Amino acid sequence: MKPHPPNKNDAPLERDIAIHIFSASAAMVGVCLTVISIVQTFTRSQLVQTLVDDVLAVNALIFLCACLLSYWALRTRSLKRMHRVESAADVVFLIGLVGTVCACGMLVWAATA
Repeated sequence: MKPHPPNKNDAPLERDIAIHIFSASAAMVGVCLTVISIVQTFTRSQLVQTLVDDVLAVNALIFLCACLLSYWALRTRSLKRMHRVESAADVVFLIGLVGTVCACGMLVWAATA
């Protein structure tokens, strides 16, 4: 299904989505960094610790990219550009969420092994 082109009525909705992505991705950068320090403290397996740290560090960078993209979407004056940049921020944010779930899975399965 082809997305509809942006119009002036979409601007408040797009800004609202960009604001949510901006705040959530900024918070997720902090979550990733916090979990890295917790994993360093409590994980017994050096292999799992290294893998989870690497995944979470990459996730922090992905969430930072989502945060920057959503900020760009909020600052741009062109409605068409705002729509494209906000869509990119949305995709990048979802990729970061998938990576976070993968890191959580690695921690859970390492704790049971």
